[in-house]
Amino acid sequence: MTTATVVHAFAAHVATRPDQPLITFYDDATGERAELSRATLANWVAKTANLLIDGVGVTPGQVAAVRLPPHWQTAAVLLGCWAAGLSVDRDGAGSAAVGFVAEGASAPTADEVYALALAPFGMPFRDGPPRATSDFIVEVRPYGDRLPALATEPGQRAFVDGPTHTDLIARAVRVPARVLIDVDEHPDPAVWLVAPLLAGASTVLCRHLDAGRLAQRLAIERAAPLGQES
Repeated sequence: MTTATVVHAFAAHVATRPDQPLITFYDDATGERAELSRATLANWVAKTANLLIDGVGVTPGQVAAVRLPPHWQTAAVLLGCWAAGLSVDRDGAGSAAVGFVAEGASAPTADEVYALALAPFGMPFRDGPPRATSDFIVEVRPYGDRLPALATEPGQRAFVDGPTHTDLIARAVRVPARVLIDVDEHPDPAVWLVAPLLAGASTVLCRHLDAGRLAQRLAIERAAPLGQES
């Protein structure tokens, strides 16, 4: 498997077993459950990367400000940014070529800002996006679902003022083959996204996890909790 960068590793996994489940997402506050195969997430990643390259006109080495909580759509945004050769600023404190923001969060300073409703089934904003932003779901849909040539280099910083892709790969923690992660306890993408992806694991991501459902969910999803190796 090619592991030059995180997104190269993702593309290699997609090429080998595209139909394998990759992310099962739960939000116990809304009742949402979404399941994405490697191929399905790859389509979202490709559309995001193509939006950035062909729509926004980004170039490798620029910065994307990403103010999004752990979510399957956030996974698509992060991987799409890396596929386009961008470094990600999670705090969004500085200026950036492009920004991504969840409803209710303050928008970063960027040339173009996309808002995500993070609604079930990947639905757009019902009443339109927040002022001075574009609806990510509406804007990304027309773009191609094939990954462009991957522009990120191993020594490039995955996160601004943070680890490079080489560092992320070297530091990735071991995870079970199917792992359940409480993303409110582990909001770092290096944990909930990168480590399982590099391991070729499938992930059950739980947001607003109801602790009373944990044992049943582990059994139903045939998953092990983070920290328990398979």
